[in-house]
Amino acid sequence: MRVSFLVRTLALLGPVSTAIAQAPPAAPAAALAPLTVEKIMRDPAQWMGTAPSAIYWGEDGKRIYFNWNPDHNRRDSLYAVAPSGGAPRKISLRDQLNLPPGEGQYDRKFARKVYEKEGDIYLLDLKTSKVRRVTNTAERESDAAFALQDQVVSYARGGNLFTWNPATGETVQRTDFRKGNNPAKGSPTDQSEKYLKAQQLALFQVIKQRDQDQLARQLVQKALDKLRPKAIYLGLKSVRNLQLSPDGRFVTYSLVQEPGSNKVAIVPNYVTATGFTEDISSRTKVGAPQTALELGIYDIGRDTTFVLGYRDLKGLDELPAYRKEYQLKAKAPNTAPDSAKTAKNAPQKAEKPATELRRVAPFGPFWSDNGERAFLVMRSADNKDRWIVALDPSTQKITLLDRQRDEAWINGPGIGYGAGNVGWLPDNRRVWFQSEESGYSHLYTVDVTNQQRKALTSGKFEIQKAELSRDKKTWFLTANKTHPGEQQLYRMPVAGGQMTQITTLPGAHEVTVSPDEKTLAVRYSAANKPWELFVMDNKPGAKMRQLTSSLTPEFKSYAWREPEVITIKARDGADVYARLYRPTNAVAQGPAVIFVHGAGYLQNAHKWWSQYPREYMFHNLLADQGYTVLDIDYRGSSGYGRDVRTGIYRFMGGKDLTDQVDGAKLLTEKYGVSPQRIGIYGGSYGGFITLMAMFTQPDVFKAGAALRSVTDWAHYNHGYTDNILNEPYNDSLAYARSSPIYHAEGLKGALLMCHGMVDTNVHFQDIVRLTQHLIELKKENWELAVYPVEDHGFVEPSSWTDEYKRILKLFETNLKQAGTGAAGSSGGGE
Repeated sequence: MRVSFLVRTLALLGPVSTAIAQAPPAAPAAALAPLTVEKIMRDPAQWMGTAPSAIYWGEDGKRIYFNWNPDHNRRDSLYAVAPSGGAPRKISLRDQLNLPPGEGQYDRKFARKVYEKEGDIYLLDLKTSKVRRVTNTAERESDAAFALQDQVVSYARGGNLFTWNPATGETVQRTDFRKGNNPAKGSPTDQSEKYLKAQQLALFQVIKQRDQDQLARQLVQKALDKLRPKAIYLGLKSVRNLQLSPDGRFVTYSLVQEPGSNKVAIVPNYVTATGFTEDISSRTKVGAPQTALELGIYDIGRDTTFVLGYRDLKGLDELPAYRKEYQLKAKAPNTAPDSAKTAKNAPQKAEKPATELRRVAPFGPFWSDNGERAFLVMRSADNKDRWIVALDPSTQKITLLDRQRDEAWINGPGIGYGAGNVGWLPDNRRVWFQSEESGYSHLYTVDVTNQQRKALTSGKFEIQKAELSRDKKTWFLTANKTHPGEQQLYRMPVAGGQMTQITTLPGAHEVTVSPDEKTLAVRYSAANKPWELFVMDNKPGAKMRQLTSSLTPEFKSYAWREPEVITIKARDGADVYARLYRPTNAVAQGPAVIFVHGAGYLQNAHKWWSQYPREYMFHNLLADQGYTVLDIDYRGSSGYGRDVRTGIYRFMGGKDLTDQVDGAKLLTEKYGVSPQRIGIYGGSYGGFITLMAMFTQPDVFKAGAALRSVTDWAHYNHGYTDNILNEPYNDSLAYARSSPIYHAEGLKGALLMCHGMVDTNVHFQDIVRLTQHLIELKKENWELAVYPVEDHGFVEPSSWTDEYKRILKLFETNLKQAGTGAAGSSGGGE
């Protein structure tokens, strides 16, 4: 066993260091092959080329704007290009200051746009291109929108709502939220105080006169107060999402209650400019109290406020299924749960299930164009329910329109963890939304007058993006209908019907529609071709014309593989998609490496450019050196519907791991790989799976590299973990099954672990705890390499290079050896 502390020393060179940092890169070699770790782990912007990003149209449709870096600078710059073609032009800083951003809100006629820029609010007339500055203050204004049927502009400042009238130039403060409690007012109520005051007024004429003057001033102030918004005291709460109703009668707002004194994990930063260790305050851990949201309603006409109640929501008191399991086990205390056998040191107690109503977070309201109706999206705190309800703010009454229930957790394309992709159809009666009711995210409508629902799309594919045309007659849909590994653009009538495919090339199309909706700006990539900007007519099968060329001659000099997208028949019968990289010179019983992507809910076995470009290039390098590489979209991945998305519920390291094992079996049965020469690696969630593979499947994987790995899910964040494993004190068995630290005794093969010391996502503490456990288990065939200046996502090319040289050495040492042999050294360096 060797523990390598890879400390980098930075020489403080004063002004000289800046000059060196800004020096132009050395001229690239004429040809990239043969691939080496040193070559492919360089800063991509300096040798590969930088893909265009953040694409949006100018309001007149004459320019397409995007971020780009063809000059290999340290940062991207803003560029513009005409849709007809020509050389892209860099936008100067002066021009950028006068350029409206891509974000903002349009009025209902798409005649004006209001937006925030540098903390101030602006109004753009789209016909004349004239810009009016609404605010010019040191304080930041935000949340710009049109209100009162587009008559005024609304915005938030300092936690209050303001409106500005373009016709008169008048600014009106609509709310007066104040921190703290309402101070005591009025006459004394205590009998002794009343007596004393009466005595003072009777004895002293000057006091009596002053008291009368004060009463007169209070009467005047009371009359003035009626002309101003009601003072609303928030106590310890705060507000956000302030909205004025279309008729101006109501202001709705989210009341935010932050948890009390939650303990926050501290990440020490050892390598700093000061020479002293500096502590980074990062986050709480799963199960900590979370922020609570309520919907407040300020009825201006009645000069009163309400907090929306929701006790009658259908299913609000419904117990999640997993809690019922604990109830049954509690009635049979002598029956040991099966999972206790696999994690004997894990805590097994769970608290009794809660009987109170579940907490709910409201999102909205969303008003119809005619201002007559509104709806809310409401999510349960345990994320097992989403309700869409009609709202009548005058009575604070809600009416159920749709309920989606998932015993795992609610999510999916167009659904997410908040309001999701929702809106009104032009009839002002039907609400549209996305739901996984069918098992795949599809588009639905519900009529608020009779609660009738309709599915606009259906099938075993996902609607990944949906937006209405400006005239609200046509849907523009991005979907993977042709293949799970493709993203194509479709159009469809607003009431549903045939989906007409617009784009056709294999790969992914990220489409931005021009203001007149006749032209499409398309960011497109294929499996072995990074993203470029194209333009095409908004017609089925129209030809795409390329507008950018980002790749360097050095990058293009190598024949990058187009990995095969294959399916693996999993042990439960499911079809699992994967990318396969075949070796250049395949040999019988050769070695193989399985790569496990991160994030869990992410897709990588697709036909477009990987969001793991360094790993993609590393897989080409491995294939050049005789390895077969398999990259699996295991259970939990995105792009394949609800059952795949939730396949890891209450057991991470279950189906997501057996998918890797079934992939290893396919490699040996179909692709001539030796069952004794299979390695595995991945980062973040991929690092977690690597640990579970090395600890629980030691006879399948001879070597593994676990990068920035979660080792104990009870130490990860709440937002991600609670959805999948519930709270650790309510579902301790799920955490015991799913946390590598409880299974480390099973390690046999060679294990390399790499972790950034200033990782504020998966804390360095995670790997330190596992390291101590391995020491106490007397395991020897492991190594830890640490990176003192790296967060979760590595930045420095030197760190990437060091890490992947160690990974390559691990596989070369342990998988290239003939025969079964011993596990061997991890080969992690000196």
